[in-house]
Amino acid sequence: MCLHSSHSPPSNMIFHLLDPDPGLGLGSGSSSSSLFQQHRHSITLGVALTMTQIPAVQKKITVLYQHNEKLVGVLHDTGSTEMVLLCHGFKSSKDFNTIVNLAVALEKEGISAFRFDFPGNGESEGSFQYGNYHGEADDLHSVVEYFNGANRKVMAVLGHSKGGGVVLLYASKYHDVHTVINLSARYILEKGIARRLGEDFLEIIKKDGFIDVKNRAGDVDYRVTEESLMERINTNMHDACLQIDKGCRVLTVHGSADEVVPVEDALEFDKIIPNHKLHIIEGADHCYTSHQAELPPLVLPFIKEGLQQN
Repeated sequence: MCLHSSHSPPSNMIFHLLDPDPGLGLGSGSSSSSLFQQHRHSITLGVALTMTQIPAVQKKITVLYQHNEKLVGVLHDTGSTEMVLLCHGFKSSKDFNTIVNLAVALEKEGISAFRFDFPGNGESEGSFQYGNYHGEADDLHSVVEYFNGANRKVMAVLGHSKGGGVVLLYASKYHDVHTVINLSARYILEKGIARRLGEDFLEIIKKDGFIDVKNRAGDVDYRVTEESLMERINTNMHDACLQIDKGCRVLTVHGSADEVVPVEDALEFDKIIPNHKLHIIEGADHCYTSHQAELPPLVLPFIKEGLQQN
C-alpha cells in the first residue's frame, strides 16, 4: 500500500519578516540610518518580500456531495482563480505523498490545488466501497461544482491509481474539464481482483454476499459487497475512454516497474483516447516511491499548457 507523508512549506519560498520593535526603525519617525540597518538586517536573513513568492494558504474545506454527507479536503490557495483537483487511489487519502507533493509543486507555480478524501476514506464521511468508480466520478463532480460556484474555475483533474480511473470516467461523462492527468490507472478492471480477494472470490461472494479482507494482524480491514464488486467488474474503461471529447487533453504517466497495475494498461489507454500523451517512467513502481521528483516536471507543464489555451 502506498505511504503517506506530511510536508512543510517549500524551502525556496521567501517569507517577509516584519519586526514590530520601533528600535529597528519601522515607526513613522525612522531615520535614514535606521532604515539602512533594517534593510541590511533583511538581506542578512534572506527574507526580502517578493510579490510573486507569497506562500499559499492551506485551508481545510468540507464539500457536501450527492448523499448530503461531507467530503473533507485541503485547499492550497495561492489566490489564483484557476485550480486543479487531486484524487487519491484505493484505500488511500488526500495525504498520500504523491498527491501532497504535486499540490506543493502547483503552489510553487502559483496554481491553487485541492486534494480531498473520497467517501469512507481519510476524514470524509460515508462508507468505504470497493468499486464505486462511477459514484466517485459523481462525487468529483460535486467538488467541481462547489469551486465553480465559488468564483473559481477547475481547469484540470488528476488522479492516481483508482483515482486515475475516476478522472477518466469523469471526463467521459461530464465534459466540463479539459485537462486530465491519469497516474497509473487500471485499464481492465476485472484484473487485479484475485490478488486482493483470492482466486475463488466469485464463489465466496455469490455464497456469502460479501468478502471481509483482513490485515496482517487478522483484523477486518474492509468489506467487499457483491454489489460493489460487480460495479467494478462491469465498469468498462475502454467504452468510457471512447466518450472523452477530442478537445480534452489527457496525459497518462505510468511506471515501467509497476507491481500493481501492469504498464501495458497505459499502452491501451494510449491506443483509444483521442487527444492523449503517454510517458513511461523507467523503473518506477506503482507509488513512484523512488521517482517522486520526476512527476512535477511531467505534470506541471501539461497543466500550464492547458491554462494558456484557456
